[in-house]
Amino acid sequence: MKYYNLKDSLEKVDFREATIKGQGKEKGLFFPENIPQFDDEFIQNLHQYSNEEIAYQCMKDFVGDEIPSEILKEIVAETVSFEIPLVKISEQISILELFHGPTLAFKDIGARFMSRCLSYFLKDQQKKVTVLVATSGDTGGAVAHGFYKTPQINVVILYPKNRVSPVQEKQLTALGENISALEVNGSFDDCQNLVKQAFSDEEINSRLFLTSANSINVARWLPQQIYYLIALKQWIQHYKEQPVICVPSGNFGNICAGLLTHFRGLPASHFIAACNANHVVPDYFKTENYQPQKAVPTLSNAMDVGNPSNFVRILELFGHQFEVLKNKISAYSIDDHKTMNTITEVYGKYGHILEPHSAVAFAAMEEYLQENPDQKGFILGTAHPVKFPDAVEKAIHTQIRIPGSLNELMKKQKKTVEINSDFEELRRFLLDKI
Repeated sequence: MKYYNLKDSLEKVDFREATIKGQGKEKGLFFPENIPQFDDEFIQNLHQYSNEEIAYQCMKDFVGDEIPSEILKEIVAETVSFEIPLVKISEQISILELFHGPTLAFKDIGARFMSRCLSYFLKDQQKKVTVLVATSGDTGGAVAHGFYKTPQINVVILYPKNRVSPVQEKQLTALGENISALEVNGSFDDCQNLVKQAFSDEEINSRLFLTSANSINVARWLPQQIYYLIALKQWIQHYKEQPVICVPSGNFGNICAGLLTHFRGLPASHFIAACNANHVVPDYFKTENYQPQKAVPTLSNAMDVGNPSNFVRILELFGHQFEVLKNKISAYSIDDHKTMNTITEVYGKYGHILEPHSAVAFAAMEEYLQENPDQKGFILGTAHPVKFPDAVEKAIHTQIRIPGSLNELMKKQKKTVEINSDFEELRRFLLDKI
């Protein structure tokens, strides 16, 4: 499998190089040269396969010969080594709970897969790699945990000051060792821009071996397909109709992975991009004009993105055909008031606790089902409610129990370096770490 640069199609790399480089020339994202199709037998009989077997079948064509099949089987087994249940909330809406991993967020899957692939690729190299990543909340914790104490790898995480929850902040700042956290006076978009500038800086790249662990990296983005298949495995045991799939969307890597899985043969009647007050993509669907905006802070902070990096991959997947895209995807913008009301109403009516991101998805799904009452579907539950206690406890008037796995972490000291959204400050930090 080869991957081409979306900004320079002549630049083509294999999976190993795409994983290590993170992105191509001119900050271009890599995209698979062809989209391997699932066998009909595989899709129709998913219930007969283990999650490990599903994960291997999902990823093997994208990895190709870069990792031996036995090693890849070990990697995917570790990637999906926790429960990923599809839970019914109402007669029309279920939730795929993606928060049973070590950092209680869906990004555990992509981060675990990528960290293990990168470790394999670097096992015989002497030079250290610096994983540089921007986070709006959950990516940082998942990447920190995935790469913690990994030989030959240093991790530098940029996150927006005062815009992540207390649990999220501890997960990305309290580990120490090979993990460094930079607290940026700015937004997630500022953090993301700093990371992109670093990848384009000649001096930094001549002295550091940089890669990224954001969903711009194919090894982070592609394994997210796995849980759509695991969801379908459970869905087809209860329902005959194809599901509507609603995804909380910020940087759009998650829904892009779902759409890629659909293009490979995953049955789905429709996709919904559920956005918060950062409504760049919903505006695009109304106007066909893509206009990046300055991100605004919301309760669903991991989705506070004003210029989603992965949307260009979605456009590429659909051949830049707006009408085809619009027929398969709807996009809704849900404000904080509606988010809070949804958490309250779902808890009161169904006894189910949503956190702000899944509440945005639930509200968007309800809007779609009001217009399409004969359909059913599931939302993606991307984080555990305990990661957003202030909003959730205010909405349901009940205290959330902290999982035992977090007790020791929450006692640890935060270790950060505060910087402004000034590239020279990031440059100095990175070069001083050599």
